[in-house]
Amino acid sequence: MKTEQCYTKAQITWLVILRVFIGWHFMYEGLVKILNPKWTSLPYLLGSKGPVADFFIKLTQNPELMNTVNFLNEWSLLLIGFALITGCLSRIASVGGMCLLVMYSLSHPSFVGASYMMPFEGSYLWIDKNLVEFAALGVLCTFPTSRIIGIDRLLIKVLPESFRKYKLI
Repeated sequence: MKTEQCYTKAQITWLVILRVFIGWHFMYEGLVKILNPKWTSLPYLLGSKGPVADFFIKLTQNPELMNTVNFLNEWSLLLIGFALITGCLSRIASVGGMCLLVMYSLSHPSFVGASYMMPFEGSYLWIDKNLVEFAALGVLCTFPTSRIIGIDRLLIKVLPESFRKYKLI
């Protein structure tokens, strides 16, 4: 098993760049949604075509639930992005980001020929940007650069042993 000390400078640099870029994307998406009082995930969810489309469409039937879904989506994006950029609890943030991306992919899978209400960024054969970002977050879970460059480097010294034992950071 490799330790952080075995990474080359180039490996660390590119892994940190990957972490910051994905963090920026998540944080920006969350911020844009939070700052737009008219934003809602309603059209996106209504356009669901995936294997569990009925679930996502049923969410839209309850206004209170939609408010919760919108709030959780906005703030999850922002906080996951911030955590990745700063390297603070980045392993937990990576898993959270992966969960969001799975939900997006289940709602709007990248099937060839699928047409959605919301503009889609091209026609893909199964793999789209959500799945690419999902895989990249998996890499960041496996190579926790935040222990080298990030707040986790400091947290690992002060948090209880259980965080180190279960590799939560």
